[in-house]
Amino acid sequence: MTSIRRQRVRVPWRVIASSHYSDAALAVYIKIAALGLRPEGCTASVAYLAGLLGLSISTVERALTQLMRPAPDDDVVELTSYRRTQKGGRGTTAVRRVRKPAAVEAYVWLPSDLPEALSPRLTRLYAGIAYGAATGQKTTLAELGDVLRHRDGKRAGQPLDPRSVRRLNSKLASLGWISLDPRGGERGRHLYHVHDAPQQPPLTADIHDGSGADLDAGSLATEEEPRTDSPDDEPALGIRRRREQVVARGPVENPGPSLPAALRRPYAGPQLSLAPRIWRVLKPVKPLLPGLSPYVVRQLAREVGRQLDQGAEPERLRWRLEHRFASTDTIRDPGRWLLGAAIVRHGCGITECESGFIWRTGADCHCSQLPPTRPAGPARPDTPRPAPGPRRSTPWSCPCPDCQSAPTGSVR
Repeated sequence: MTSIRRQRVRVPWRVIASSHYSDAALAVYIKIAALGLRPEGCTASVAYLAGLLGLSISTVERALTQLMRPAPDDDVVELTSYRRTQKGGRGTTAVRRVRKPAAVEAYVWLPSDLPEALSPRLTRLYAGIAYGAATGQKTTLAELGDVLRHRDGKRAGQPLDPRSVRRLNSKLASLGWISLDPRGGERGRHLYHVHDAPQQPPLTADIHDGSGADLDAGSLATEEEPRTDSPDDEPALGIRRRREQVVARGPVENPGPSLPAALRRPYAGPQLSLAPRIWRVLKPVKPLLPGLSPYVVRQLAREVGRQLDQGAEPERLRWRLEHRFASTDTIRDPGRWLLGAAIVRHGCGITECESGFIWRTGADCHCSQLPPTRPAGPARPDTPRPAPGPRRSTPWSCPCPDCQSAPTGSVR
């Protein structure tokens, strides 16, 4: 009989051993990593993931939040989520992808259907045992308890006691995912054999005692067993059985017609989320973000991401927002001010020019020593804003030597 190779995913050891991630976060990570092997990535909704794992929607949402936020110990983000919008404006499920572990990073291969068959706590226990078996370590109950830990209550964050770990080991072995040899290792440690699929002992006939064991001993049944098939099926001898009539004892409300689309309940799922690198840049203007619409926040995030992709340093964008926010007295429209004034770079054609000085060196740029030849943007707080010059019919170009030496049409 040909064996079928089961799908496995690579899970970083930090997700298993870190106390920052809950048991449900590990189960969600395994399932998203398995679904993300497709070219389009994991496009499953939160409700679909909750149905696969047997968890509530709120539990899956909390697990996704933990995986998408930087870990407090090493600032690593394990999961990225990109929202999608159809051409008509309606939202659809997000595309989620897990971080690819580095070549020198500790990891373990786990079956993709593991979280569907086991509870989140047993899934974490299996992952700890599998890592010890793969690395050749003789894992103790205390080491497994340090991986599991208490997740809530007064003892949250403390290791699980060996007695509780022993009870979980017995339950995991009874389900067939591991084979346990108690005290079979050195110094009385347990020996574990990890299986990619649950293995149960074969069923054997009882030939020693009981009724009807063979033709020579025991008593055979003299009456037929009760029917265990569907009551909707016709009996073999043509006898019709009267079905049990179920009568509703309480008041029954007839379901009315479905509501029109305009009166249906609005979407109440997770709100708009930004990548960690976007949040770090927008930290100086955080008080202005709660009053903005999702469209303005999305446009602002796209502009910040575009400048970061083009090579702008996060410290430079954060300084720009902090400096302009501190030097502005009144902001009537926060969204218009952020998109039209705060995040826009002011300077000449040199990309290193930041409002008249070179960002990396701090020296004055050549454009700061030239008279203005076009309407300039907001000036520094300590100098009055110059009056706008005459409108020119020809395109403006910077007369500094660096810009004049650059070829026509190039942007430095």
